[in-house]
Amino acid sequence: MNDPAASPDPRAAALRRTAFAAANIAAFLTPFMSSAINVAVPAIGKEFSMSAVALGWVATAFMLPAAMCLVPLGRIADIVGRRKIFALGLGVHTAATALAALAPSGAVLIAARGLQGVGGAMIFGTAIAVLTSVFPAGERGRVLGWNTAATYLGLSLGPVLGGFLVHGWGWRSIFWITALVSLAAFVLVLTRLDEEWAEARGENFDWAGAAVFGLGLIALMYGFSRLRSPLGLALTAGGLAALAGFFRIESRAVSPVLDLRLFRANRIFLFSNLAALVNYSSTWAVGFLLSLYLQYIKGLPPHKAGLVLIAQPLVMALASPFAGKLSDRSEPRTIASFGMALTAAALALFAFLRAGTPLPVLLFGLAVLGLGFGLFSSPNTNAVMGSVDRRSYGVASATLGTMRLSGQMLSAGITMMIFSVFLGGNPIVPRLYPEFLFGLRAAFMLYALLCTAGVFASLARGRRG
Repeated sequence: MNDPAASPDPRAAALRRTAFAAANIAAFLTPFMSSAINVAVPAIGKEFSMSAVALGWVATAFMLPAAMCLVPLGRIADIVGRRKIFALGLGVHTAATALAALAPSGAVLIAARGLQGVGGAMIFGTAIAVLTSVFPAGERGRVLGWNTAATYLGLSLGPVLGGFLVHGWGWRSIFWITALVSLAAFVLVLTRLDEEWAEARGENFDWAGAAVFGLGLIALMYGFSRLRSPLGLALTAGGLAALAGFFRIESRAVSPVLDLRLFRANRIFLFSNLAALVNYSSTWAVGFLLSLYLQYIKGLPPHKAGLVLIAQPLVMALASPFAGKLSDRSEPRTIASFGMALTAAALALFAFLRAGTPLPVLLFGLAVLGLGFGLFSSPNTNAVMGSVDRRSYGVASATLGTMRLSGQMLSAGITMMIFSVFLGGNPIVPRLYPEFLFGLRAAFMLYALLCTAGVFASLARGRRG
């Protein structure tokens, strides 16, 4: 296979090699951290005596700022420079990861994870744009394929390496290893990526829309975690109202943070993004919930729990390239909808987990889930990108990324809501294992129903999608 950075111009070739390396390291880092942290959650909870809801915030504290900031920071990067924001994101991510490794309390760890999310948004919003800016159109598909492979590699290695790191050196070692890799990418960008891209330089930024969007998400997520109280109900309602106001503001903005015209005028774009939102809302919390189940209920150590959880991303990585190629020749909506249906079936299976459920049943469910997600993801992305013209590729990519992060955030929010209802503010201790199992089954049943509804959203996009 040819070198992705091959070019007759030595300077251009060096620039492409640097962008290729830095973007792939960044693509690996965040999924590795998110999947590795799942197997570390019980150890973190034990050290800091954290409740189930607080442990949910260890994961959600990353995704909430990332979802809030992704599109606004992507827009800012177009105005002030993508390289600048990409480098800043790697720097913030490195510093926040080191802070998490040194955290003296659960509150500091959650704050550090939030700062990681801000850095992650800068990375998400610029890495693909930098690759697209550096590589010519004829090479982008292959280069983006490598970038996707790096993402899946992070997802696959996270549970296994994370489990062994926690088992051998404690949960903080995950953050130290990640900080070192992030630092390497940061130095690489600062010293070797010496070109800037800012096609929207001088344009205005919609501060009002960005502020309302961020405040709405904060109120919604915090309200979810306190849903049993009047304050939680009020915050949830206020968050939903703020998000409705955001869409109203964006529909009138001259330079919107999120361009709503694509949703109004493009049925395939609308329903493909809705399907992505539903799919990620239904599936992100699986690793988090099953990690708790395997370690608390099954009594597995972190490294063995990680070996079980690797089944999903491994099958997903194997299925995705095949599904992507198939969607070039067949209707993407058919393949994606079938994948969504398989995902719903796996989630329904998990809704019947008991303390005595054999591990082979769990592995089978994870394999089906990985196959379903693999069949959904690539064709759905193909449908989104194929539904817009070339000048809208950046907007389409950022919107799809926002659906992914928002879906993951909602998935974690639903989990925290259920834990709040069934466990209150209590940690997961043996006397509460029955309540934990009941809440876990309720979560998976809710996710299965949500994913089933997503099948219809996927089919509703129409032909050629």
